[in-house]
Amino acid sequence: MEVHMTVDHVLCDIFSPFLVFHQTMVKTYSKHVPAAAFGLVCSSSSNSQYDGKFAYVPALEDVLVWDVKKGTMVAMWHEISHIAEVTAILQSPKKGMFAVGYADGSIRLWNSSNNTVISTFNGHKKSVTALAFDDQGTRLASGSQDTDLILWDVVAEAGLFRLRGHRDQITAIRFITHADLPSTSTASASGVLLTSSKDTFLKLWDLSTQHCIQTVVAHRSEVWTIDVNSKQDLVFTGSSEGEMKAWRIDNNALANGLQETESGEVSRIIHPLSFLPLASRHRVSQVTFHPSQPFLAVQSHDRSVEIFRIRSEEEVRKKQARRKKREREKKLKVKVKSQDESELDEGSQNDEDIKLVDLFTPYLVVRASGKIRSFDFGGDVTLNRPFQIMTALASNAIEVYSIPQPTKSKDIPDAVRSFSVDLAGHRTDVRTLSLSSDDEILASASNGSLKIWNMKTNACIRTIDCGYAISSTFLPGDRHVAVGTKSGEILIYDLASSSLIETIQAHTATVWSLHVRADQQALVSGSADKDVKFWEFERKIAAGESAPKMTLVHTRTLKMTDEVLAVRYSPNRIFLAVSLLDSTVKVFYQDSLKFFLSLYGHKLPVLSMDISHDSKLIVTCSADKNVKIWGLDFGDCHKSIFAHDESVMQVAFEKDSHYFWTVGKDKLLKYWDGDKFEHIQNLRGHHGEIWALALSHNGKFVVTGSRDKSIRVWDRDEADQIFLEEERERELEMVYENGIADSLNRSEAAIGSMDGAPVNSSAQAEVTSVSKQTTETLMAGERIMEAIDLADKERAIFQAYDDDMAKLPDDSPMRFQPPPRNQLLAQLDKTPDEYVLWVIEKVRSTALHDALLVLPFGMVVSLMEYLNSWAQKDLNIPLVSQIISFLLKTHHHQIVTNRVMRSSLIPLRKHLRAALQRQKDVLGYNLAALQYIRRQNDADRTAQFYEDEGIDEEKVRARIAEGRKRKRVDIRA
Repeated sequence: MEVHMTVDHVLCDIFSPFLVFHQTMVKTYSKHVPAAAFGLVCSSSSNSQYDGKFAYVPALEDVLVWDVKKGTMVAMWHEISHIAEVTAILQSPKKGMFAVGYADGSIRLWNSSNNTVISTFNGHKKSVTALAFDDQGTRLASGSQDTDLILWDVVAEAGLFRLRGHRDQITAIRFITHADLPSTSTASASGVLLTSSKDTFLKLWDLSTQHCIQTVVAHRSEVWTIDVNSKQDLVFTGSSEGEMKAWRIDNNALANGLQETESGEVSRIIHPLSFLPLASRHRVSQVTFHPSQPFLAVQSHDRSVEIFRIRSEEEVRKKQARRKKREREKKLKVKVKSQDESELDEGSQNDEDIKLVDLFTPYLVVRASGKIRSFDFGGDVTLNRPFQIMTALASNAIEVYSIPQPTKSKDIPDAVRSFSVDLAGHRTDVRTLSLSSDDEILASASNGSLKIWNMKTNACIRTIDCGYAISSTFLPGDRHVAVGTKSGEILIYDLASSSLIETIQAHTATVWSLHVRADQQALVSGSADKDVKFWEFERKIAAGESAPKMTLVHTRTLKMTDEVLAVRYSPNRIFLAVSLLDSTVKVFYQDSLKFFLSLYGHKLPVLSMDISHDSKLIVTCSADKNVKIWGLDFGDCHKSIFAHDESVMQVAFEKDSHYFWTVGKDKLLKYWDGDKFEHIQNLRGHHGEIWALALSHNGKFVVTGSRDKSIRVWDRDEADQIFLEEERERELEMVYENGIADSLNRSEAAIGSMDGAPVNSSAQAEVTSVSKQTTETLMAGERIMEAIDLADKERAIFQAYDDDMAKLPDDSPMRFQPPPRNQLLAQLDKTPDEYVLWVIEKVRSTALHDALLVLPFGMVVSLMEYLNSWAQKDLNIPLVSQIISFLLKTHHHQIVTNRVMRSSLIPLRKHLRAALQRQKDVLGYNLAALQYIRRQNDADRTAQFYEDEGIDEEKVRARIAEGRKRKRVDIRA
């Protein structure tokens, strides 16, 4: 027994270091995930759309749908793990479909009825800046900062082609199609595209030949917007210099195609007309024709939209006649000679040319309460009824104005604000956050407003006006909030009555920090006037009121040598830490204010700090991008961590632990272990500098406020844990995969740009295919390669078995059982070729082409054999046709020079033609059946009319003819 005990002790002594090491390696941390984002009405990253009832507006990475009449949010279009900002929104002619462009170059088609993504298009390398649907909504054109123009097939969910020619960001796109072209027309049935760009050019593209057919130098500076009237014969362009030009589209030249004139020049389609004078000379950022009314809206000023009324030709003629009459009367008063008078009469008979200024007359100006990001008309309206215009403001608000129809009255019409959505968010940056002691109420403050939020519903329950808020805190009892302002005041608000109950002129400069002592009996404030002031709470009953009101009584002042940036009590109520502009932190005894420690080491001022629950650690964050952890016993620096890529704005310890959180100007929220000095987790989501941080008192969630005006909540996920090694590996894998995708998507210089890079013939082509490798397409390509590899091995094994058995007679004792099937194939009950098809069918159609580009040519040869097998078995013939067409286009040169391919292509052609013929026969049969049903229906209707009493044959035929003449009318919202 003693021997065994000795051996056990020896083994324990040997392996104990490894056991300890193993225990340290498997330490886990709670994972935090994004839970909610609120405080946003409308962000300024994109345009907005309005259909007369709902406003579809960008909210950073989401799209919000607002019922502007009720002021409530109806829906949020959010895709999990996608954090790129929305940069363009467009409603499709098809009801319920919207195209949304993002900053990462992707485009998503959303279904507004169920708030889901229909399909995703990846083709642009930079943010999408312009979108346009054709009349049927079957094609989508997109323009981007990468200067490329891409045409997408919405039905097939594929990119048709990429057009290159602009040298700078594309700012606007319009389809120009003419359904009433004569049968002898040589114009493109596909239509043409009109695009504008920051390169000052206006380009016209023929979609059938896929080339630019005319380039116009539209302005001397950047062209920011274009729009085409309903007749598609007039184009307006707006530039950054405040110029607005009109251009005429020659429909005859468009119908006849490109032809030479008598002088030998190619006929032009776009011709310059004139300038339209505007009220201001700022950048013309948007020009829009009303879809059904004779009005034109132009935004050429930050806060206003100018509305022009489009006169009819008859009105212009009448106005010209009145003007001539006045001129005649004026000359008669001056006693003109009869000869001159007769000349005037003769001249008045000749019609004057109608000028653009006569057609477009200023009607009224819509003046918004803030800077306008975009506007949109409220759909079709009936004649003589006021119409609406929605303005999306850069200050996080939406306003809808009602514009009256013109009357005979000489009074100047005025736009009336009908609806406004602004209570659900701050107008400016969220500068400070504070949570109540029960974590149920959140106070957020900015320049101009204090808002109170319910943390369960994320709803704004109070909005109170305030000054420029810098710091805030809940006072004991959670019924009052104290706000420190830029002007040095401390404002006390009563939440029950939503009122300011006291303004204390506490300091003469910015109040940077407020903190309540752990015993809830005192408050300390630190200011840029170099004073630290101590306050005690007192409840006073004001005259005429029964309930006592909270107020602050000043007790002591601590004078410092420099501006105070942060103050903090220790939880044990012994110390007070003060951060100064000279980059040091001074620690005092809070009762006697006797100096205790000075913490120096930061190179730039300490912006925030916090003391742990046991008062043993103090963590400081600075503008020098570092976080330092100090011992509060001796003031020794335990660790200095390079925490963020920009200034670290806030730091806070988690409840009852040495874990802490930091936020910075690099838009990141980070989680740290203060004992082991480990970085636990990065949380991304904000699109602007993070100014404010608040931790829940129960440690279950974190709240952050940012310059992007959003407030985000990050919840602790109890079901998921973080292993540091796995987290680091995951981050490295993400960087590696993104690096591979970026290297495959090397950005090409715009055509004609003098970047000094070697000229690549394919890169300089005006039209190219649409492809972009993403992490998704790379993973899909790898899955297809793995499936082909598995299927090839399985087929090879069974082929070898069949060959061996073929050499033996049927009754030979050497025959043996077939080899076991692959476990995965056996579980799915699929043959090798069926398994490859199953894997390919799971790849999204929009990513299929890019996934096939990942395959090496050896895999393509194997895939050709499977395509032949699928065609022979009549499996998913549309997909087979799509894949073989794409592979033949992509690998044409290798296929032509490879003799091995001949043996697989000839049977594939035979089987695919037979399968396609069968599909064609089925379609023909179904079409004939539908025509038969229609004829049968007509015959039944005729018989029914004959059977009605009192109706003769002629009347019946007349009614049938009348029914056939009726046309269905699509009413578009």
